Amino acid sequence: MGSSVSTMPSFPSSSIASSCISKPPPTSLLSRFTLLSPRAWFTSFARNSICSALQQVITIGYLEIDDTDGKTYCFGNYSDGCNDVTIKVVNDDFWSRVLLSNDLGVSEAYIFGEIHISSLKGLMDLWLDNEQGMASLSSSLASIASTFSSLFNAFFGQTKWRARANVIASYDQSNDLFKAFLSKEMMYSCALWGPEEGGVRGDLLNTETEPSDCSDLEAAQIRKIHYVLKRARARPGCRLLEFGSGWGGLSIIAARDYGCTVDTLTLSIEQKSLADERIRLAGLEDHITVHLMDYRDALDKKEWEKAFDAFVSVEMVEHVGTKHYKEYFRVIDYALKSSNAAAVVTASTFPESRYTGYQADDFMRRYMWPNSCLPSVKALTNAAQSASQGRFTLETVEDHSTHYPRTLRTWSRRLESSFSSLHPSLSRDFPSLALPQEYEAFKRKWRYFFEYAGAGFEKGWITCHMLVFVRERHWSVGCNFFAAKASVFRHECFSDEQGGPAILYPTS
Repeated sequence: MGSSVSTMPSFPSSSIASSCISKPPPTSLLSRFTLLSPRAWFTSFARNSICSALQQVITIGYLEIDDTDGKTYCFGNYSDGCNDVTIKVVNDDFWSRVLLSNDLGVSEAYIFGEIHISSLKGLMDLWLDNEQGMASLSSSLASIASTFSSLFNAFFGQTKWRARANVIASYDQSNDLFKAFLSKEMMYSCALWGPEEGGVRGDLLNTETEPSDCSDLEAAQIRKIHYVLKRARARPGCRLLEFGSGWGGLSIIAARDYGCTVDTLTLSIEQKSLADERIRLAGLEDHITVHLMDYRDALDKKEWEKAFDAFVSVEMVEHVGTKHYKEYFRVIDYALKSSNAAAVVTASTFPESRYTGYQADDFMRRYMWPNSCLPSVKALTNAAQSASQGRFTLETVEDHSTHYPRTLRTWSRRLESSFSSLHPSLSRDFPSLALPQEYEAFKRKWRYFFEYAGAGFEKGWITCHMLVFVRERHWSVGCNFFAAKASVFRHECFSDEQGGPAILYPTS
C-alpha cells in the first residue's frame, strides 16, 4: 500500500537494540507514588503488566516495542527469516489503552497514531501464531483492567476518546467510499477467483497489475453472483427474495440474466438510494423492488406467505445476532414455497471450536460491523432445522475461505490508490474528515481492517461458508440442473490448483 509506507517512520529491519530488555526494571511502591503523577503511575503499571505478560506468551516470531523514553522491550526469539515486528510508541497512552482494551486497544492506538507498526500483516500473523497465549493474556489483562477502569475514566477522559472512536466508526456510510474499492457490481463480500484471474493467489504472482484495474475483481464477483443464483435455481419466471440488498448488484443480474422478479430488503437509506438508481438505469424497475425494511417485518406481508421460489442472503446473517437465527430462518420458511424452492445463505463464520453466542467487543464489532456476530455452520443449520420444523434439507455446505484474502488485498490496493481523490467527497459528507489528522485516522482504520481480516482468513481464525437449503421435494430440479453444471462449477472456481476444493459436505 503505497501511501501507507510513505507515512511510516523508518524501522530497523532485523537489528536487535543493545538496550533491549524484556520488561521495565522494578521500582518500589513508595517511589512510584512519590515520583510519579497518578497518570504516569498508571502508565508505568500498565507497561509493567503488559511486558510481563508478553514475555510469557510470545513463543513464535519476534516483537520489539520501542518506547517513548528510548527503551526497547523485546519478546520472542529472533532468528533470520522469522516474523520480525517493531512497534514504535509515540504516545504513552498506548500502554493504558492496551491494558484496558486488549487487542481493541492496539487497534485504536494504531488508528489514533499513538503507535507506528513496521508491518500490520506481520503483527496480525504474530498475534494469531501465538493465539493460545494471547487468549490467556487478554483474560489476565481484562481482570486487571476491570479493577482500574474507574481510574482510567478519571485520568484519560474515556468518554472523549470513546466518542471520537464512535465518530470514526460512523464514516462508512458513503456510497463514494465503497465505489472507490469495489468493482462495478459493488459486491461487499467474498469474490470467487477462477483460473482466468490466476486463482486465489493470482495477484501475488502478477504484481504489475495497476490498482485501478478491477477487471479481475469484476470477473470474480460476477462469477460469485452467478454461482449463488445457480445454487438457488434462479430461472425465468422465478420469484426471488433477498435479505441484504447491498447496492443491487445481485438483484440486477438475477432480473436481467435469469428473468427473475426480485424483492430485496435493506435497512440502509444510502444503499437503497443508489440501488434504486442503478436498477432504473438498467431498465429493471418493473422486475426489482427494493424495500427499506427489517427482514422480520416480512411476516406482516400476507402476500409473501409461500410466494417465493428462491431465497438468497450474501453475508448479511452476520448482522442478525445469535438470538435471532431461528427468527431469520422462520421468515425464510414463511416466504418460500413448500416445494421446488431453495435458499442460499453465505456468511463469514467462526470454526465450531471458537464459536460462542457471546462475542466480545473487538475491532470488527467496534469499527466495521457494529453489533455483528459471526455464526458457525452448526449454529445456522441447527437454527434452520428448528425454525422450519425440518422443512429445510441441507443440500451442501461449501467453504470459500481461501478466496477471501485475495478479495481483501484487492480492495486494499484499490482504496489505497483512491484516498487522495476520495478526500473531497468524504469531507463534504463528513466535515470533520477535512481535518488532516482525522482523515489519517480514517485511512489507518481501513488499512488495519484489510490486514486484520486477511490474516484471520489466512490463518483459519475465521472462515467463509455458503449453505444451500432445499425443500424436501426439490430433488428433481436439483438433478436436472446440476447434471449439466456440476463439473463446470468444480473446475471454474474450486480446483485444487486454485486454493482447494470448496465442497466440504456434499449431500446431493
